[in-house]
Amino acid sequence: MGKPLSARVTALAVATALAVAGCSSATSPAGTNAGGTFVVATGGEPETLNPVLNYGVDGGSLIFDGLVARDGRNQLVPALARELPVVSADGRTVTARLRDGVRFHDGAALTAQDVVFTYQAVLDPKVDSTLRSDLDMLTSVTAPDPSTVVFTLKYAYAPFLQRLTLGIVPAKAFAGQDVNRAEFNRKPVGTGPYRVTSWVPGDRLVLAANEKYWGGKPANSGVVVAFVADDNVRAQRMRAGEFDAAELAPKLAAGFDGQPGHRVHRVPTADYRGVMLPMGNPVLGDPAIRRALNAAVDRQAMVTGVLGGAGEPAFGPVPPSSDFAEPSIAGKPAADLATAAAVLDAAGWRPGPDGVRVKDGRPAAFTLMYPATDSLRKELALAVTADAKKAGITVTPEGLTWDAITPRMKTDALVMGYGTPYDPDFVSYKLFGSALAGQGFFNPGRYVSPVVDKALQDGRDNADPATRKAAYATFQKQLATDLPWVFLTYLQHTYVVRDAVVGVTPRVEPHEHDVANSLWWNIDTWTRTS
Repeated sequence: MGKPLSARVTALAVATALAVAGCSSATSPAGTNAGGTFVVATGGEPETLNPVLNYGVDGGSLIFDGLVARDGRNQLVPALARELPVVSADGRTVTARLRDGVRFHDGAALTAQDVVFTYQAVLDPKVDSTLRSDLDMLTSVTAPDPSTVVFTLKYAYAPFLQRLTLGIVPAKAFAGQDVNRAEFNRKPVGTGPYRVTSWVPGDRLVLAANEKYWGGKPANSGVVVAFVADDNVRAQRMRAGEFDAAELAPKLAAGFDGQPGHRVHRVPTADYRGVMLPMGNPVLGDPAIRRALNAAVDRQAMVTGVLGGAGEPAFGPVPPSSDFAEPSIAGKPAADLATAAAVLDAAGWRPGPDGVRVKDGRPAAFTLMYPATDSLRKELALAVTADAKKAGITVTPEGLTWDAITPRMKTDALVMGYGTPYDPDFVSYKLFGSALAGQGFFNPGRYVSPVVDKALQDGRDNADPATRKAAYATFQKQLATDLPWVFLTYLQHTYVVRDAVVGVTPRVEPHEHDVANSLWWNIDTWTRTS
């Protein structure tokens, strides 16, 4: 976790002190001038600052710009493109014309070749980009002149313009370098409203205002992103006055309600939490166990107790707010132990003398992992454990580091989170399709369903809205039948912000919301009243 920020200083002093001596060199940002540096705190930290390697791909990254961006309503607006790119009548050619006069932080001019390099790097099999499957439809990207980029698609892909939020990197920065190991990944150069001055892993990322930003000079002089993994420590430091804004778990954020000098933002999201059930586990591979768990969990109690009301029950990966949501998959938000018992009885899972169900000598028992520093996932794991016990299923919750969790995902259950308010293809194709099963956090439970695979592919391959809607309805229904996950809740992301901060504009958020896409997506417009 990060060290305390301790002295009241002006914007320049904050940035300088942090760069030289670490977060212990500065304190509360309160009292600095209206255009000073803002200090925000988050629990997660990126592994890289290179968009090609999955940093801030949906925009709001502070350091980079895409050809397009999303406004406060998540509607697409031009960014590095002078207007929204033009899609041909057959949907297979997309043409973007670049804005004039855009420069990278080092002063170099943005050209179409930089855009070409960025997308070609994602497509390059030698580059470890998790985004490659997102661009399966892309045949080529070319630059007929320095200000024009042409994307040629294999098929008409309806949400392609949404893929153009990817931050553009300068081609010359990677000349003769391996993109996977380039110095750029930790010391990037972008076109965005802020430039990186230092990054101390596990502690902070220090950003200074880009005075020549094409979108207008930021209203403040910089941002310090403090990385504080432990939820409780982050809340304590917010209360101590060290941050202008902090991401907190819902119950911790609720402790600031009504507190002088602070306000709580509960931001709507498409971010769900659920239990990933690996198909290779001898207990969880049984559909009856999965169905019993799905019936036994009390989602409404989790929303009320664990989330403090900041969320809603979840039954699938497409949020209720989406035009693609399938209403028929919704179940009972409260526990249904009678159904759970009936499912287990019918499948031959009989109660043992201690109340634990047994079949063929095997007890109905499994381990449920969660990241140890995530208080919300811990509480959800404990709630699932208690609910499962009532159905005769023993769950052993285990808090671990991500390094310890990762190799066990193919055999042990995990409290996971994902979700997007954008097109349903964006997360679901990688998370539930069999093509990427077992590749890191893509389908880690190795779920395979020909019906789901076809539905997800149909959703990708067709531009017709009705055809896509039908495909994603089939996908959601099959998922609700097979239950490779037990979905629990949709969250509201909760933040605490100082009252003196002006310009905060919440928008519906995806699962990813650490440095990029958080409440501070438009922090370049923030000021203070004093």
